[in-house]
Amino acid sequence: MHFELTEEQTLLENMVTAFVRDDYNWETREKIVKTEEGWKPENWSKFAELGLLSVPFSEDHGGLGGTAVDSMVVMEQFGKGLVVEPFMPSILLSGNLISKLANESQANEIIPKIIEGESRYVFAYAEPQSRFDLSDVKTSATKDGDEYTLNGFKSVVFGASMATHIIIAARTSGDQRSEDGITLFLADIKSNGITLQTYPTIDEYRASEVVIENLKISSDMVLGEVDKAYSVVEEVIDLATIAACSEAVGILQVLKDSTIDYCKQRKQFGQPISKNQAIQHKLVDMMIEYEQAKSILYAAVTADLSNADERKKAVSGAKARIGQSIKFVGESAIQLHGGMGMVDEYMISHYFKRATMLGVLFGNVDFHMKRFVGLTQSNIEPIDGSATIRGGY
Repeated sequence: MHFELTEEQTLLENMVTAFVRDDYNWETREKIVKTEEGWKPENWSKFAELGLLSVPFSEDHGGLGGTAVDSMVVMEQFGKGLVVEPFMPSILLSGNLISKLANESQANEIIPKIIEGESRYVFAYAEPQSRFDLSDVKTSATKDGDEYTLNGFKSVVFGASMATHIIIAARTSGDQRSEDGITLFLADIKSNGITLQTYPTIDEYRASEVVIENLKISSDMVLGEVDKAYSVVEEVIDLATIAACSEAVGILQVLKDSTIDYCKQRKQFGQPISKNQAIQHKLVDMMIEYEQAKSILYAAVTADLSNADERKKAVSGAKARIGQSIKFVGESAIQLHGGMGMVDEYMISHYFKRATMLGVLFGNVDFHMKRFVGLTQSNIEPIDGSATIRGGY
């Protein structure tokens, strides 16, 4: 497969690369994550100035009209810098939901403020019992006249403490695991009825448990159709999964390159440990895993994402394979660095922890492998005792 960025995408990549290099070096990043807020609002303003906050929105609303490739370009470079500002949860997840579901009035009101950096939305969908099942929603929304009353609990909402608004997935009809009956609601994050319990995650990002008690939301704050949000939520989560894979590939490159450099510098018995044949084999294996991860990421971003089955296969194939690469490259980097790979003062452990988190975000290897196999098997037809696979990889 031949893959090449367009001129505009190359310029975008160079711009984000320059930001990470000049404004987000390791020392700067460490200072940011140690603050109480866990992020730097000035960087968000910088993103707005650079036009990064406009990536998923259509040109009709002042956006870039970006594709999955554009998102990949940004997230891969952000991965190399371990950028902690909530670009993925606020722009690529919530922003895509708003872009696809908002009516004209909502879009005209919300999107310009997001692009300008004034508003930041997060999406509260996961619940303690749901794991990776997007249809498992217990949070309820009961209609009373011209408003809804919401009650429930949302877990691990990344970036909620940095947000101005929240999108809540709630059940308006159906059983707990029914795909029909899920509705999305827009709310101010400081509304009466919303309580955040914020904590740092193992990779030094910020997440919150969101307690929702008798939250009143007017009907005009419904995002999309009542009861019909599931299919769009699944699509947007898939697109965010590609973004997570892109960030992971950027991290894998840093882990690989840093480990090679360390092995060339670290001496034992008077020579660099990179001269050891066993270590050379390990470094080659890390290189292969990285190249395979990057190749399947390219396959995912260039797939027909408008076709639901093809999108799911491409996303799950990429997430499962990149998850395996994360485990091998990350553990190999720690092993070859020895004790240095474990200390908090050295960057390798931080990259490993973020990569590990990305490996389970939006579904771990087992989940996506099962999903991919199920989709592929649905295209198998027995013919005289044999089988022909159609549309598989």
